[in-house]
Amino acid sequence: MQNYAVVQNTYSEFLGLIEKQLEKRDIGFDYYRPFLGQGLPPSVGQFDGLFVLGGASSTLDEEALPYRNEVLNLIHLFQKVGRPVVGFGLGGLLVAEAAGGIGRADPAYTATFVTARKTAAGEGDELAEAMDGRRVLALYHGSVDLPDGIEPVLVGDDGRWLAIRPDRLTYGMLFRPEVKPGMIEDILMEEGHDPAPNLPDLLGEARMEWGQMQETTDAVVVALVKALGLMRARHKAPVFTLKVE
Repeated sequence: MQNYAVVQNTYSEFLGLIEKQLEKRDIGFDYYRPFLGQGLPPSVGQFDGLFVLGGASSTLDEEALPYRNEVLNLIHLFQKVGRPVVGFGLGGLLVAEAAGGIGRADPAYTATFVTARKTAAGEGDELAEAMDGRRVLALYHGSVDLPDGIEPVLVGDDGRWLAIRPDRLTYGMLFRPEVKPGMIEDILMEEGHDPAPNLPDLLGEARMEWGQMQETTDAVVVALVKALGLMRARHKAPVFTLKVE
């Protein structure tokens, strides 16, 4: 059975719709919650890959994200050993920073449905081909300027990047295939989350788009399985238990 490490940054934002998709493919996952003071995975060798989830701030908010550099280091470690890395929202911004991008605090909020468009760099890319022309939910804080040499595989209506693939086994996405309406409700109620002012209206739109959102999630997971080999077992270091007499 494959097992993935998942970095969770708020109570409200978890794998959501993607959980069931992974479970039915016999893919397991372990959550790590550094926002609660928990540590990050002690070893990448125990996992087949990494998911980094959304959050309540930009990458530059040291108060909300004091462990930012640890997550960047974790992304680099998984990449170094050739394991898949996928970031959503804040996680997508951190993937872009790990690739050399420059974090920005503005815009403070991005919370909207946009139409994803495949770029020239996305030609033949499984995720870009699957998402081209679909309405997707973009939900994140701040932004990251992409470094030279990294071209987006998907952009939105305004030309801003929606997805990058900085290496063969890594995706960073600013759209949120894991989010369901109930998660947006939780974001609105979570203390200290700093939701976008238009999020109540977006919740109503998400309820209307619910069927299409589920189809988008299905398409994203199928694309990630194909592109990153999520179901392929990778060698993992043995786990030893020390017995103290």
